[in-house]
Amino acid sequence: MNLKDKINHDLKDAMKSGDKVRLQTIRSIRAGILEFEKSGVDKQMDEAEEIKLLSTAAKKRKESIEQFRKGGREELAILEEAELKIIMEYLPEQLDQDEIESVVKKIAEQTASSTKADFGKLMSAAMKELKGKADGNIVKQLVEKVLS
Repeated sequence: MNLKDKINHDLKDAMKSGDKVRLQTIRSIRAGILEFEKSGVDKQMDEAEEIKLLSTAAKKRKESIEQFRKGGREELAILEEAELKIIMEYLPEQLDQDEIESVVKKIAEQTASSTKADFGKLMSAAMKELKGKADGNIVKQLVEKVLS
């Protein structure tokens, strides 16, 4: 079942259950899918584009949570966290920090990256390998750690 079908199915379930936060979040994902489909002639979303859409939505929620906390708006931060949790259900399982670090070290060996000058090469290879499976900020921190 592709993302669009899963979202449409889950949208119906959210309507029936009356879960307003879930309904709102799924509608926002569905809107992103529809926007993508209308952006080109007979464009169909593949798995990489699904992950990109969901990752972007998750990143926006994380940034909002941070901003709301800085502004003292805890109730809005909690709502964003609930939406983020729902979005994460559709993304591939996220790797923990140790797993990410082992992947980054393996890629560093394969690309012969050992100095800070190799940051761009290692970072792009790591993000290609970990796309959708890890937060870019964590990957960046671990790439810097491996190269130091």
